[in-house]
Amino acid sequence: MHEPAHPSPQPDAPRAAERPLPEPRLLSGVYGLVLASALAAALDSPDEQTSPGSDAMWVLLTALAAAAAHGYAHVLSHRMSAEPGGLTAGVRAMVAEWPVVAAAVPTIVLMLFAIPDWWTEADAVEVALVVNTLILAGWGMWTARRAGRTWPASLRAGAGDMLIGFVIIGANAVIK
Repeated sequence: MHEPAHPSPQPDAPRAAERPLPEPRLLSGVYGLVLASALAAALDSPDEQTSPGSDAMWVLLTALAAAAAHGYAHVLSHRMSAEPGGLTAGVRAMVAEWPVVAAAVPTIVLMLFAIPDWWTEADAVEVALVVNTLILAGWGMWTARRAGRTWPASLRAGAGDMLIGFVIIGANAVIK
């Protein structure tokens, strides 16, 4: 028998509509980083007495409240669409927002390092803004890769997310 010179062609790569969407927890993580960065920058006011512990608690409580509110919005959308689920689905939706809170942890930890005077609160916030901007870039790339994007497209997505961090850093510099 005759063997073909070229193996049969592989199926085409999945079309954009067939590619997996980024996981909600990755998107929630980006949201949590932006929230923590903006809040840390806003809480660090040069005209006020520094209180890094209090500010870290505000970042944590705001992240928890945002996660609960987002989960509750999912509960409301299920009720409005008459989908069954009840209390169990509601609690599950709220717990599923844990990445918002987890993403705030680097900011909280860096702010807590200012309590024993290892550095100033302003320094902690500046470092947190830079770290969060780098994490945003990484998560942007990772999310795009998980969605089946090419490396160049993933790098552009990471740069776009990083731009959000730069906007927060710039706003912090201008407003202060």
